[in-house]
Amino acid sequence: MSLKKILSASLFSALAFSSTSEANEKFRVCADPLNPPYSSKKLDGYENKIAALFAQQLNQEIEYYWFPQRIGFVRNTLKAKLDNSEQYKCDVIMGVPAGFDFTATTNPYYHSTYVLLIAKGRGWDNITIPEQLRSLTLAKQESLKIAMFDRGPGTAWLQQNGLLEQGVPYQTMTGDSDNNTAMMIAKELQAKNIDMVILWGPMAGYVISQQPDGYKVLPMKSSLNITFDYSMAMGVRYGDNARKTQLNKLIKDNQAAIKNILTEYHLPLLDIPSPKKEND
Repeated sequence: MSLKKILSASLFSALAFSSTSEANEKFRVCADPLNPPYSSKKLDGYENKIAALFAQQLNQEIEYYWFPQRIGFVRNTLKAKLDNSEQYKCDVIMGVPAGFDFTATTNPYYHSTYVLLIAKGRGWDNITIPEQLRSLTLAKQESLKIAMFDRGPGTAWLQQNGLLEQGVPYQTMTGDSDNNTAMMIAKELQAKNIDMVILWGPMAGYVISQQPDGYKVLPMKSSLNITFDYSMAMGVRYGDNARKTQLNKLIKDNQAAIKNILTEYHLPLLDIPSPKKEND
């Protein structure tokens, strides 16, 4: 056999092995088992749907490593290895802020904003912009029941507008194994313990999904002092450049499908700003 034929045969074998390895590789996702509308073990979150879309296009099986979304999530999932193994527990977090410090991030795949979510039929239907809340009469202010979290831009906005005393305090992380923040707020609104809340867009989308015609949705506008809108990306380990490139291509090729999925979950979507150079 000639040297040319030997090299050609070797190259064909290498390509065949590479193709088989890629096909057999799993799409391994780090996710919270109970975190609607993002993810759940029922696979009914929008991150589950997007992960399924990507895995299908890569001809890969999805494998989840479940861990509650709380402090230490990245350390215990993306950066942790399986016992007695050099294999990491999972390879991608489907939703992190663009430019997140604890992971390398892909290009953004959506951009959303906090909204003022107001329950209809409780005396607040005349509110058309959030700024109206700061000019209420004293009697009307005293009847205001607006959720206030231990941190976040919503609380900063309430403070800036002199409405802290009207805030009903809640924790950002519930510590409840049966309810995440979105689920808790949906129940509190339905129980009339609060009438409104400044909530991150995806979580507001979940609340709306529980009672589609029950809420007025007013987008919060960012200012020099408070940022309400953010781009969201996917997180991978630093140095995992091949996976980051692969995900960036999938995001680019599936923008319409991703938008359709997010729209089904009632996410308030804004135009995605141009990707930063480090995410190209």
